[in-house]
Amino acid sequence: MVDDPYLFGQIAATNSLSDIYAMGGDPAIAMNLICFPTCLPIEMMGEILQGGYNKVAEAGAIVAGGHTIEDPEPKFGLCVTGFMNPRDVLPNSNCQEGDLLVLTKPLGVGILNTAFKGGLLDAPTTKLLTTSMATLNKYGKEAICAVGGANACTDVTGFGFLGHATEMANGSKKTIEIFSKDIPLLPHSVEFAQMGIIPSGAYENMHYLRNDVISDPSVPQHMMDILADPQTSGGLLVSMPEKQALQLVERLNGVTPCSQIVGQVLARKDKAIIVK
Repeated sequence: MVDDPYLFGQIAATNSLSDIYAMGGDPAIAMNLICFPTCLPIEMMGEILQGGYNKVAEAGAIVAGGHTIEDPEPKFGLCVTGFMNPRDVLPNSNCQEGDLLVLTKPLGVGILNTAFKGGLLDAPTTKLLTTSMATLNKYGKEAICAVGGANACTDVTGFGFLGHATEMANGSKKTIEIFSKDIPLLPHSVEFAQMGIIPSGAYENMHYLRNDVISDPSVPQHMMDILADPQTSGGLLVSMPEKQALQLVERLNGVTPCSQIVGQVLARKDKAIIVK
């Protein structure tokens, strides 16, 4: 999804580290997992590994080796081990009625990446997109822990915002109401979604969620497509009481690409997700 091998390594590492942060932990050790074709220069592999190494260092962890496989298509990721106090684990299945939901990164990553592959994305938007993908969820996690009171947390990745929110709702036996007008979006996401430039994964996500999600007739189809859009290295979605949620939004201002209240937790209804 990017042409620069160093940036490719940064984004892949950021994405790999995210699961540790989503549970309230701190990454400690990472192992490189890289597949690389013999037709590309070996120096390119070095740039990918350097990008990953620098993100692991930013996370305060260390790279402890790895595995390399010859493959027709370049692939890179990390196997990450982290630590946390058992009393401080953030599950994705403990939303409480009355909680508000805060999102720490904007949506639209999959749609903009699809536009980029088609040569439709301008340089400033591409920069915003890659900066968002390469921003560690470390900073969101640290703010969540500093504010305290979080009941549930997850990271928003391949299943899209709706997929991960549904997992939270079903696991918690609650219903989550989404404030579609308050969802933070990367620039031009709406424009490309309205044009139908949407990755196939979004349709697969929505098909899988068809029995769990209901939307108000006023919510446009392009917004539902964005909510189902698979995210690469997306932000954290955290469920917490109103007071702490407001404090978190204020604390994260300027620290993460965005921080906004995007929904609320209700008593269980017929559907896991209601989009308003």
